[in-house]
Amino acid sequence: MPNRLADETSPYLLQHQNNPVDWYPWGPEALERARAEDRPILLSIGYSACHWCHVMEHESFEDTATAEVMNQHFVNIKVDREERPDLDSIYMNAVQQMTGHGGWPMTVFLTPEGVPFYGGTYYPPEPRHGMPSFRQVLGGIADAYRNRRSEVDRSAAELHDILRQSSALHARPGELDAGILDQAFRSLTRNHDAHHGGFGGAPKFPQPMNVEFLLRHWKRTGSPEALRMTEHTLRKMAGGGMYDHLGGGFHRYSVDARWLAPHFEKMLYDNALLSRVYLHAFQATGDRFYADVAQETFDYVLREMHSPEGGFYSTQDADSEGVEGKFFVWTPEKVDEVLGPEDGPLFRRYYDVTESGNWEGDHHHPPPRPISILHVDRTLEEVATEAGVTPDTLREVIRRGRERLYAHRAQR
Repeated sequence: MPNRLADETSPYLLQHQNNPVDWYPWGPEALERARAEDRPILLSIGYSACHWCHVMEHESFEDTATAEVMNQHFVNIKVDREERPDLDSIYMNAVQQMTGHGGWPMTVFLTPEGVPFYGGTYYPPEPRHGMPSFRQVLGGIADAYRNRRSEVDRSAAELHDILRQSSALHARPGELDAGILDQAFRSLTRNHDAHHGGFGGAPKFPQPMNVEFLLRHWKRTGSPEALRMTEHTLRKMAGGGMYDHLGGGFHRYSVDARWLAPHFEKMLYDNALLSRVYLHAFQATGDRFYADVAQETFDYVLREMHSPEGGFYSTQDADSEGVEGKFFVWTPEKVDEVLGPEDGPLFRRYYDVTESGNWEGDHHHPPPRPISILHVDRTLEEVATEAGVTPDTLREVIRRGRERLYAHRAQR
């Protein structure tokens, strides 16, 4: 029997309408019940294209025994972060304060007044890699709320004070000057990955506003280092598997530091910001490479994220037939079947589609044979020399191959 989410319009909430969990949407009914029964709130926040949101739903929210524990001890609320970014921001800040990291699905435990006292992200159904199981977390929180209430209230009050102080710091008045911009540049320089581009390690997000800042810093100061970091990052991202080499557009983020293996969802706001910074890089350098990436991203958005009603879809799912990335990966046999014995091997050499594969695939649905994500880590000239063909010949093979494989992929 469908739960209360069946009356919602959010695609993410509707995905959970048949869970055995007694879900509420965020609103007065849920909050009033929590206060009336003095129950803690279990707040789960995610979005429709989130792979790990799908995983946790299948492992925990569709599990009758887990749902019974949730329904017995908590008022359970589901929130779509794309529908309520305000709530997502508030509680993500809380989770980051508690754990030092964040992500989705976000799992937060609140007092009946909505104040967070414990939280995290994805929890597995069984203890794994040092993480407790979701049911262990549920049992521990329920026990603490029932038998150590003063500790829960104290934790909630302390976190509330930290969040309030943090908010006050962000709101502090002041003046911006060039010194702050120079300080920001030095910070980005320290955090820049000199080998793979981008900032920090795995998982690695594109952070287009950081790249935009570097480009503007170069424009303001003439710093060659700022332009070098900008170009290095943009080229590495566009060469990696995080970029869709057949259909255009960028996936959400890379699970590794070298941009090879993405989480395959595509977000409208990521592609809006990334296409802009690639376009600005073309304006700054005159290099057609950046214009081509921007154009392919614009084409992708208009072709696949533009709705018939005139608006734009916010996201595309990572999963195909319940398997993450299945739509986007290739085997050597399939590439050769589509492109033929002459073009296939050349195309595979350029995009690193090998017999051993370059990605292990969805851990929950291991592929029957090695699979590869298209990516480029050598120049066209280097691959052409190695293959004994001219760069123009290889360039034409790549052009034909991308068209044919895209057409084939569209039928999946």
